[in-house]
Amino acid sequence: MKNINQNLKSLGLLFLFCLIPLWAFSQSITVNGIVKDTSGEGIIGASVLEKGTTNGTITDFDGNFTLQVDKNATLVISYIGYKTQEVPVNGKSTVNVTLKEDSKALEEVVVIGYGSARKSDVTGSIASVGGDKLREMPATNITYALQNRVAGVDMSQTSSAPGASMQIRIRGTRSLNASNDPLVVLDGIPFMGNLSDINPGDIKSMDILKDASSTAIYGSRGANGVILITTHKGAQGSPAKFTYNGYVGMKKVFSKYPMMNGEKFVEMRKLAGKFENSLDEADDVDTDWQDLMFRDGYVNSHDISVSGGTNGGGYSFGAAYYKDQGVIPTQNYTRYSLRGSFDQGVGKYFRFGLVNNTNYNVTKGSNIGLYGVLSMSPIANPYNEDGTMKRTVKYNSQDESFVLTRDIVESLEDSWLSKNEGFGTYNNLFAEVKCPWVEGLKYRINLGLNYRSSKGGSFTGEGINSSTADTPSTASLNHSETTNWTVENLLTYDRTFGKHQLNVVGMYSAEQTVYTRSDIAGRDIPAEYFQFYNIGRAEGTITVNPENWNYQKSGLMSWMGRVMYTYDNRYMLMATVRSDASSRLAKGHQWHTYPAVSAGWNIRQEEFMDEVDWIDILKLRVGYGQTSNQSVDPYKTLGRLATRPYNFGPTGYVTGYYVSELPNAELGWEYSSTWNFGLDFTLLKGRLSGTFEYYIQKTTDLLQSVNLPSTSGVGSYMANVGKTENKGFEFTLNGTILDNYNGWTWDASLNLSANRNKLTELASGSKKDEANNWFVGYPIDCIYDYEKVGLWNSDDPDFQYLDILEPGGNEGMIKVKYTGDRDASGKPTRAIGSEDRQIISLEPKFQGGFSTRVAYKGFDLNVITAFRYGGKLISTLHHSNGYLNMLTGRRGQVDVDYWTPENKGAKYPKPGGIQSSDNQKYGSTLGYFDASYWKVRNITLGYNFDKQPWLNRMGVQSLRAYLSVQNPFVICSPFHKETGLDPETNSYGNENVAVTEGIQKRFLTVGTNSPSTRNFLFGINLTF
Repeated sequence: MKNINQNLKSLGLLFLFCLIPLWAFSQSITVNGIVKDTSGEGIIGASVLEKGTTNGTITDFDGNFTLQVDKNATLVISYIGYKTQEVPVNGKSTVNVTLKEDSKALEEVVVIGYGSARKSDVTGSIASVGGDKLREMPATNITYALQNRVAGVDMSQTSSAPGASMQIRIRGTRSLNASNDPLVVLDGIPFMGNLSDINPGDIKSMDILKDASSTAIYGSRGANGVILITTHKGAQGSPAKFTYNGYVGMKKVFSKYPMMNGEKFVEMRKLAGKFENSLDEADDVDTDWQDLMFRDGYVNSHDISVSGGTNGGGYSFGAAYYKDQGVIPTQNYTRYSLRGSFDQGVGKYFRFGLVNNTNYNVTKGSNIGLYGVLSMSPIANPYNEDGTMKRTVKYNSQDESFVLTRDIVESLEDSWLSKNEGFGTYNNLFAEVKCPWVEGLKYRINLGLNYRSSKGGSFTGEGINSSTADTPSTASLNHSETTNWTVENLLTYDRTFGKHQLNVVGMYSAEQTVYTRSDIAGRDIPAEYFQFYNIGRAEGTITVNPENWNYQKSGLMSWMGRVMYTYDNRYMLMATVRSDASSRLAKGHQWHTYPAVSAGWNIRQEEFMDEVDWIDILKLRVGYGQTSNQSVDPYKTLGRLATRPYNFGPTGYVTGYYVSELPNAELGWEYSSTWNFGLDFTLLKGRLSGTFEYYIQKTTDLLQSVNLPSTSGVGSYMANVGKTENKGFEFTLNGTILDNYNGWTWDASLNLSANRNKLTELASGSKKDEANNWFVGYPIDCIYDYEKVGLWNSDDPDFQYLDILEPGGNEGMIKVKYTGDRDASGKPTRAIGSEDRQIISLEPKFQGGFSTRVAYKGFDLNVITAFRYGGKLISTLHHSNGYLNMLTGRRGQVDVDYWTPENKGAKYPKPGGIQSSDNQKYGSTLGYFDASYWKVRNITLGYNFDKQPWLNRMGVQSLRAYLSVQNPFVICSPFHKETGLDPETNSYGNENVAVTEGIQKRFLTVGTNSPSTRNFLFGINLTF
């Protein structure tokens, strides 16, 4: 019996012992929640720790967290810049926390690609700009607001017409024939549209990845840098919030093109002695053709949204309308945007959601250029005797032009039409499941479904824009369509163990893009109301040009792994490996694997810095990585065929095919490797912060179209040849000068960057490619032309050799640099020729921006400026290719200071002097200017009504009204000082150029495109 009792006691103890894990488990619960700031936005990367343990996690991009803790535990929620809170769990499964600001030194969180991180933990080169900063300058395209706001990111204007896009270069140009455009990622999915498709009001933040250690996670798509755009979303558990942002404004021409008036033109034409007045011209006439053409434009933007959240989910929906009417008649851009997002948790472990951005836009009036207006003689009278407008004017024996005025262009809107319609819908669906057995482990699938189409039509009625009244009408229509799908499978492990933070991401993805384009043109349309909608009925020639038809299908397959580790907020390490396979490249060369690694050391966290209380953050960073580029057209490996009609006499023509581009079975990746060194600092309790970075980037195996000799019978082939190098520095400084001093706050920001680009190798060991202006040892973008050193004058020591250097030359002609030999007496041994051409870099020495904000009580004043020093600006207005600086009196003439016997110190040559074709000899040199400038981009004065009692009674959360002046004035610029024009570019080199030689089409220029404007806006931001 005693043994039985002992056995029963033993079994009881064993049973109790077995129950201990169950009892312990029963004391643990899974807590879900969201950490928000006082404005209701989720805080990314906030620390959630079970007090007294090392068990913790950090919040995700929307501020959400999940953590298994004891049911009686206390959560410690902290985030740099906010007051730490301790929240008892008390058995609750949901804990939502709102953190209050602790100081101005709020710790910034950045998106790093497939995740987010505190900026203090980032080891790569990443620049982040919040949506509130971007909206300080209302704009059609978010790039206009970002211009000169981020060091190392150059955004240059390609056109000032409504709806135009900008050229974006991150840390310079590296490729010759492949794309240099950065990858844009919208809400986690690569974006295939234009940035003008995205409504700026939708953007919550933009994060720009600049070095290879940051961009490697996106593989070949990130070879030119990555722009991550995050749009607004609803916050879990937040009440519904309605927001309206809108503005209206007027646009005026910044400065008219500096053309001669009637009096100056008469004097210049007589000095040239080449042309006489026509019947339509008279010396006492002074017609300002620009005044007859330009109008006041306007801009109109309205954006509404509703966002909020439920227990476990969030939503946001909105719509926007934008209209930009240009200063050139019929030019306008209209955009309609719809957006929606929601995410919802189901149970403890599952979450799914959808983000949609859809827009429809219409661009009109791109057919209306200014060359025909500017080339008009100012002494030509556009009016008949009865006051009506002439159809054409003849302003010399060689030129007769269609009269272009504002009223004429507007009256012909339906008979002279250019219209482009674009539609795009960009969708990201995701589902996410957390592993219930492994804290911090989750799987997520992203599905991107994108579609974009563009339809462009143009119609010119009979006799319109022609000196001949019966010139047949013409019409053309083109259509392009792009479909894209992307699937990404992500496995993430994210945990905090006391002083250790670990984040591991693994991904497998695939994507496919299909692009098609069609084009048709017709002549002699039977009725004007057909416009371009039924070209098949054209009574004249119907053209289907095969060069304008296209079909492309390409795919990319990738896998990636990344590890981020932080110890005690002092030591940081990130390592990435990625492998891509591209269908654009040759078999056997499609796969490539490349690594990236970076490390950081937060020196401020070391014990020896404890006594240095004026330093808040001091972090060193170093990173190395490799990326690749495959941005060439599909099928380049297969070569190309072209067609040619062959005449077989009475039997007619037969179409034949010939090889126009050779195949290349060895075509592979273009490689870039980058070293990046950075220093981040924050001083004086957050009053002063900044970043300094230095980088070296080398690109090899350039994807380049190699020209072949004519004897080969084939023009070119695509190959991996050549090398380039970019190196430079970036400096950013942010400071708070006054911090609520008697109600005054004053902040300022400066960014400065310099990039040195160099072409280090060309195909077959060649040192130059004159056709493309490429020279080893010089930047990719160079002018190859004569160098103007002045004008020939009789007091010039070399004037005695004028007949040798310039046979047939004259005093007052352009003098260019002579590089030939001289004999012992100093006499030149030859005439100036093509061997005297010089290589002139377009690259600036440095560039950047300065902005400041001053606030007093409810008022705030924002000023944004931009600057550039050095480099060359090309003006096709002054260049001989523009045909507006001929100095002969044949056409309208730019107002310049030209040479006369009484004005020998002039910059421009003698009218009617020695010529090359129709222009002054060496006239191209007149189009090169110092590109330096410092200008004010935006001035905004606003007032916040938030503290007004009547707003609270109406349920209004915030209300701000503001006045803004965009592009108000230029502080200093050699080009602006001479011409009065905006020193920023507005055209590509192949636009509005009468002669196609001399200016590379890739060069950005100031041309006869739409003029720059000065805009005056009034806007309201309302939330309730």
